[in-house]
Parts: sequence; structure tokens; C-alpha cells
Amino acid sequence: MKKYEYKPNGEVPPGETLPEGLRRVALGVEYCGTRMRGFQKQKHDRLTVQETLEQALSRVAAEPVTLVCAGRTDAGVHATGQVIHFDTRAARPTKAWVQGVNTQMPFDVRVHWAQEVPPQFHARFSAQRRTYRYLIHSAPTRSAQAASEVTWTERHLDLDAMRAGAAHLIGEHDFSSFRAAQCQAKSPVRRLIQLDIGRVGQLIVLEVSATAFLHHMVRNIAGVLMAVARGDHPPEWVGDVLAARDRSAASVTAPPHGLYLVDVQYPESIVLPQTEPGPLLVPLPLGGVGRG
Repeated sequence: MKKYEYKPNGEVPPGETLPEGLRRVALGVEYCGTRMRGFQKQKHDRLTVQETLEQALSRVAAEPVTLVCAGRTDAGVHATGQVIHFDTRAARPTKAWVQGVNTQMPFDVRVHWAQEVPPQFHARFSAQRRTYRYLIHSAPTRSAQAASEVTWTERHLDLDAMRAGAAHLIGEHDFSSFRAAQCQAKSPVRRLIQLDIGRVGQLIVLEVSATAFLHHMVRNIAGVLMAVARGDHPPEWVGDVLAARDRSAASVTAPPHGLYLVDVQYPESIVLPQTEPGPLLVPLPLGGVGRG
């Protein structure tokens, strides 16, 4: 058996501990992705969520801090329920990791909670389920207030057709037709647990849950379902696209700014603070979409 060697923010096997003096802290993070270049830090562009958080955390910790997130989001994509963790030698009260960090960050990134967690917690690998919401504004005129927070279409969308098409995607499938060409996942097989569709005010909302997602998977699902809802294809076409296992079968990718990571669920043994999934435009609990 290979001997355990500590790696910053890495997985810690059961029974092992962090090096003396280190502690692992988890944060619940919300951000508006409109002007961000995505979550992941980039060599030639500092305007990312990760870079913003690491700089603020490093100031509060008075030492360099790196972090790991539950799910990387693309440029323009938002989050209300992102979870991150980091290892640090700094002993700070919870208030410092929340209010102190928030004072160091721009208006469009916020920490909502902080909690010290066991060494075995890993924001990404401990996650059992992730939930996204995709917001569509179907109206003759684009909204001036939410232009960068929802996806607008002037076409009427048939929700019954959209739901019929979505039914083909529930369960475990090869989602090769719904993954981006640059996706680095080893396997295209994913288990889609839930795909609810409903109206919330003037918005059409898709709530999608899975154990994990492929790159652009939710946006590609949204694009295909919108094509069905517009009447461009029958609902059965979604099943045909899925069966093709080929991205060229339906290269329809919905815009990023309608997408929100709203929740990450962990094993019952890991109790983290709970927040409303949101966004503010959708004041419904998880599972509340699709009833209207």
C-alpha cells in the first residue's frame, strides 16, 4: 500500500490527518459570472473567481492560500451554491472567513458561510450531487434589468414539448452528444437524477441534478430542449440525439449567462450550512420548479 503523502487541498484517506498546525476550511460562495472569465484561475487573465477568492483569503490568512471548488464554471456562468475548501495554518474566527474576506472582494463575489471541516472532506470529490438552474426569458422584448442574468428568446416556448423531450434524458446514459469537444472527463457516462421544468413569473426555469456533469452538459441540454420547445424538432428528437453519442447530432449550446450552480450535496455525515438555492429571480426551494 502506497504511503500517504500530504498534498495541499488534496484528498486525505480515512484515518489520516493533516500535518500538524493545518486546518481545512470550507466556504459557501455566490458570484455573478457576467464579467468573470470563469471560475478556474488562468495564467494570462486574473479576472476569475478563483483568483479573486485566493487573493482575498491570502490577505485574511496572512499567508498564501490556494483552493479547490465543487464544480468549475465557465465564463459568464453564475453560482449561488458553490462550495470551496482550502488548507491553512491561520486560526481565524468564522466571521473573518466571511465578513473579512468579503471586504477584500469585488461586489460580484460573496462568501455566505464558513466552517472548519474534517480532513477527509473534499469540496469536489466528496460531492454526491450537483444541481443547476437554467433561466430563460421568453418574451417579445429583452429585459433591460436582467440582460446578463438570464437567456432571452423572442420565440414562444412549449413547456409540454420541452418536458416530453427532457424525459429521454433521465437516468444513466452516455452523454457524448451533450459534452463539449474540449471536455476532459474520462467517461461520458453520467446519471441524470432530476430535470424539472416550470414557469416562475416571466421565466422558464430548468432545474437539473446529477452526480456529476460533463463540460457544457447543462447548456447543451438547455439548447436542445429550447429547440424542441420552439417547434424546430419533435420531443423524440432528444432521444435520437442522446442515442447518437455524437456531439454533431445537435451542436446547440445555450448561452452561459442563464446558468447557475445552485446546490452541492454531500454525505449525511458532512453537515454544512444551508442557503436558499436561488437565484433571487427564482425564490423556490430545491424541487420546487415544475409545479407551476
